Formats: sequence, structure tokens, C-alpha cells
Amino acid sequence: MAFIDVVEWSPRTNDIYAWKFPHQNLSTSTQLLVRESQEAVFFSKGQIIGKFGPGKHVLSTENLPLLRRLYGIPFGGRNPFLAEVWFVNKAMPLTIDWRTTSMRIMDPVYGAMVPIVATGRYGLQVQDAEKFLVKLVGTLTEFTAQQLTDHFMGPLIAKTNSAIVSYMTANRVGITEIAAHLDQLGTFLGQPMAEFWEDYGLRLTGFYVTSVDIDMQSPEGQKISEAISDRSAQNIAGYTWQQKQSFGVASDAVSGGGGMGLLGVAMLSGAFGAGGGGFAQSAMQQPPQTGFNAAPGQMGYIPQGYAPQGGYAQQVAGAPAGGPIHARKEVFCSHCGQKFSASMSFCPNCGHRYNPCPVCGADNDEAARRCVSCGASLAGTVAPADVADACPRCGAPYKPGTKFCPHCGQRLG
Repeated sequence: MAFIDVVEWSPRTNDIYAWKFPHQNLSTSTQLLVRESQEAVFFSKGQIIGKFGPGKHVLSTENLPLLRRLYGIPFGGRNPFLAEVWFVNKAMPLTIDWRTTSMRIMDPVYGAMVPIVATGRYGLQVQDAEKFLVKLVGTLTEFTAQQLTDHFMGPLIAKTNSAIVSYMTANRVGITEIAAHLDQLGTFLGQPMAEFWEDYGLRLTGFYVTSVDIDMQSPEGQKISEAISDRSAQNIAGYTWQQKQSFGVASDAVSGGGGMGLLGVAMLSGAFGAGGGGFAQSAMQQPPQTGFNAAPGQMGYIPQGYAPQGGYAQQVAGAPAGGPIHARKEVFCSHCGQKFSASMSFCPNCGHRYNPCPVCGADNDEAARRCVSCGASLAGTVAPADVADACPRCGAPYKPGTKFCPHCGQRLG
């Protein structure tokens, strides 16, 4: 059996952590070459018989004293022995990428469960070559960064997911704000990760979080992403959720033609807050040609509680004078679109002040000049303390001393 004269390792890439020399038939005159950032570990008969750092070494009994006890090798001469030689790469490559599975978190900004995923990169250095080889390598012939990632996929994902959720929850950071906290998040995750790798003879040289995003692979994540984009567009363009709904309804009404087309024009005028004259405004302000007291079956009869576009409706039975004609129980917030009780003064979801329409009770933006729901004019709305009574014909409130209703022209006593 031929003896090996020189044992060395020239790594082809920098992502290999450990490599086993393919031959075991060595002798006490074999030369060992260990390059910088490498360490050689010898195994024989199930135990470590020696370690060598960078440099040129001769495998003599002086360098490997255990050879005399294991093989009875005397001093001097060229004596054969069998041993496995492992080379360990002790450089610091930051080339290991990681990615979590989808996880759900209660977003503190939107108050909803959001599926998220995170990605990043970390680097490891072999600190204790003996512990690393004994615990991880086993019967392999080499150990790469990819094998390391695959081997620890389960515990890494569990620890990373748990730490990310804990950080975002404890600091009340939402998915739209997390990009500004990636450095702090990486530091927060690095501590438990460093302790984990120490048990395997490895030192964590760096841990970075490159992104935390909504999981677009799930249908729920796609819907949430669309909702966030839609809300951003509303904030930039300056319209509310209710106004957007009105735009869609009015567009359908205008395309329908006839009376509904006229109604659609009125809705568009109200939704955009237009206060100028024109056909749409005159159509909304023109009083009905017949009275509200018409009998059922006659032209002009309007059932109790019915509020047509333009603000003309019969007073709801039991509604207070000067109050909304529609006795709403719940309304949609004009700022965030969430539903809340009409008895509240502020939206419990975003804190927006409830600005009710005096005719239908719908919530409106404070700058709106017409109601986004019924198109009634919001300009000059009087406070309840200034209301003397409600018009007996159309139910609209009026100030003390008013002789004719400004909405329908009814003479007031």
C-alpha cells in the first residue's frame, strides 16, 4: 500500500466549512500543509489524535504522541498508520441567505391579522473545530453553507419567526413601518442566534434582516396589499373611502341614462363638493312639484323615511326636530371606512370626528360642501342650539326668524 507524501487542501469555493482528505494511509514522514484560515484535525480509531494550525508539519511521533500508544510506533523511521484528516475553513463568509415561512401578526396600525415573510443574510465562523466536526460533520466528506442551512432549517425558522413577531408586537411596529427598523430588528435577532450557534462550535459574525413584507403568495396577503395601496392612493388624491364608493355608483348611474343619469350627475356634484351653479346643482335644489302630503297611490307620495337625492324627505316618525331625517344607527367613517355607531362623536378606529349630514346622517369630511351619500348641501349647517324648528314640509332645520324654508320655499309661521 502506497503512503501519502503530502496532505493539503485547496478549497474551490469559500462556502465550504469542512473537507475530509480522501486517503487514510499515512506515515510518520508525511508532510502536512495547512494554509491561512485553515485548521487540520486528525481522527484515528474514533478519537482525535492531534490538531495543526497554519504552516508546514511532519506527522512524526513528536507531533502526534498518541501514535505510539495507538499503533506502537517507535521513535524514528518511516512508520505507517491510518488516520482521517479533516480540514476546517475558519474564514468568515457572509454568504448564507435565510428566509422565513409565512407567519401571521396582529398589525397595530390596521388592527388586523397580516401574513408576513422575512428574508436576510448571516455569516458564521468555525470557532471550535473539534466541537464542530464531532456535532455536525459525522460521516460526510464535506460540509457546505447550503448543507448547514438545510440541516438547521427547522430550528432557524422557529426562532426567527418567534423573534420577529415578538419585536413587532412589543414595539407596536406595523408592516408599513418595519422597513425603518430593520437594523434594530437584526440586532434583536442576533443575540438568540449567537447563543444557538455557540453550541455547535460556531461564532455568528453577522446577522442581517433585509426585508419584512406581506406574504403575496397567500390570497389574504394579496387582498391586504391591495387595500393598503388603495388607501395610499386616497390619501394622495385627497378623497375618502365613502367618496370613492359614490364615484362608482354615480358612474354607473350616469351610464344608465334617463332619470338615473340625472341622479348620477347630482351625486358626482355632491361627491366632489362642487358649490357652483349649473344643471347638477339646480337639479338637486329644485323642490318637488307635488306636496309631501299626497295620499298613497297619488303622484308625489313619498313613504315615511324615504330620502331621495337632493335632500328632500319626509321626517322620520319620532326623530327630533332639527335632527337627521334618516335615523341611522350605524355610519361609515369618511376617513377610514370603518363602521361605528351614530351615537358616537368620534370614530373608535381612527379618531376622526363624526360630521353628520343634517339630512341623511352620513359621516362627511369636515371640508366637504355636499353630503357624499345624499348630495345635500353642508354649507351653512346650523348647530342644534341655533335651530328653532324643522320645516313642516321637508323637515330641514332653520334658524330663528327665517320666514321661508331655504330648502323647499315653504312659508314658516
